[in-house]
Amino acid sequence: VLALTGKIKVIGEKILASNGKNVDFASAVQSCEEAGGTLAAPRNKEENEAIMAIVKEYNKYAYLGIKEGETARQFLYLTGTPLNYTNWHQYEPNGKGTEKCVEMYTDGSWNDKNCKEYRLSVCEF
Repeated sequence: VLALTGKIKVIGEKILASNGKNVDFASAVQSCEEAGGTLAAPRNKEENEAIMAIVKEYNKYAYLGIKEGETARQFLYLTGTPLNYTNWHQYEPNGKGTEKCVEMYTDGSWNDKNCKEYRLSVCEF
């Protein structure tokens, strides 16, 4: 279970938290769910910046609660709804169906990534 001994941020109605551990995507989703939340997914610039602040504090890339759908280059929130906000790094996403997960760089921009890589998990509540 995710212990909230790491960094915590409040943005609007959301609380963002990370324990600073690097895990694969499935483990990140599971640890957030076990703690009663979901893997953080920014829905606007302010939320993206709040997640980026945690990413910068740990100086690690983090998974976002976004996955590629059945159609290549169509990314969705974990609930299955289409993205209403994006912040892709230049020339991203470029995995064309091979990189199903999304990570946030320390500058707040996004990259599609293999889900087996170990990245920081940031949960939202």
